[in-house]
Amino acid sequence: MLKIAFHPIYKHSLPEGHRFPMLKYELLPEQLLYEGTCTEANFFKPETPSDTHILNVHTEDYYQDLKQLTLDKRAARKIGFPLSSVLVEREVIIADGSIKASEYALEHGIAMNIAGGTHHAYTNRGEAFCLLNDQAIGARYLQDKGLAHKILIVDLDVHQGNGTAEIFQDDTSVFTFSMHGKSNYPFKKEMSDLDIALENDTDDNTYLNILYDILPKLIKQEQPDFIYYLSGVDVIATDKLGKLGLTLNGCKTRDQFVLNTCKSHNIPVMCSMGGGYSPDIKTIVEAHANTYRLAQEIFF
Repeated sequence: MLKIAFHPIYKHSLPEGHRFPMLKYELLPEQLLYEGTCTEANFFKPETPSDTHILNVHTEDYYQDLKQLTLDKRAARKIGFPLSSVLVEREVIIADGSIKASEYALEHGIAMNIAGGTHHAYTNRGEAFCLLNDQAIGARYLQDKGLAHKILIVDLDVHQGNGTAEIFQDDTSVFTFSMHGKSNYPFKKEMSDLDIALENDTDDNTYLNILYDILPKLIKQEQPDFIYYLSGVDVIATDKLGKLGLTLNGCKTRDQFVLNTCKSHNIPVMCSMGGGYSPDIKTIVEAHANTYRLAQEIFF
């Protein structure tokens, strides 16, 4: 069965006019239930994980500053959300969603988190709507428990996974692959194990042909026993914060290829949703929903 992390806290109240489409976290599970892609049994409610799992990735000072709301103003501004105890609780619960989804992926081949993909969170700071790096926390959890040894992170959000790259920069047991817009945020990129920076308006065929070539080679080269997939839908041409040119169908084909590749190689995969900022919320929800439809179709 496809297991999906979801908690009502995912939809966090923001000031009116804020550019982050928080509503998608409410609408996406509703859509999946309405159309019959999922039932209530597919969803599980994450909780508050042990601080140990978070401190395997993030520094004690940074984590305490988050919990005690003592980040300096400049650091808090970089996060892009008004800092509050509820926001921090939300981020911690999202991390637990990815931890538990990682375990479910080992059992069922795949599992998802309605939120997550917080790849701009560094060991010692957050930025760009990311406070804690959920996939990094999940990866460290699996390794600490002896449940996975070599991990491949496939980050196909339109923005480079700069925080993820920094966290694992000296760790050969986690291979970081980021395929992103060359001229998108972050404007100062970190160095992933493999970065592919794409020109503005890259179309479906160009994007997909690069991915078709790279991903199987990476799997053959690295021999991972677990994959984290960040399936950001901000690669679509309508996205306000992206500069690529994919269609909705191109984004779906991307997900189909990644999930088929994981399934055919018998590698468990845990998916976090990442970004999506198209002006029409229906476009964002449809693009994300495609990932879940494909997961059901390919794995179950």
